[in-house]
Amino acid sequence: MDLYSLLRQMADSWGLLSLLLVFLGVIVFAFRPGSRKTHEDIAMIPLRNDDRPLPCGDDHSDRRN
Repeated sequence: MDLYSLLRQMADSWGLLSLLLVFLGVIVFAFRPGSRKTHEDIAMIPLRNDDRPLPCGDDHSDRRN
């Protein structure tokens, strides 16, 4: 067996496993407990007023422009 075939078989099996683990890690990181507030704050960045940024912990559901 040549080196190319060996490396290709290793990349097919271990590469798939490593990418699956990275994908699952990203999903766990995104949906971890306590990340909701962070995601809501980041989502409101385009709607912030430049001279008066939103204070942390502000409820964004009843905000009026």
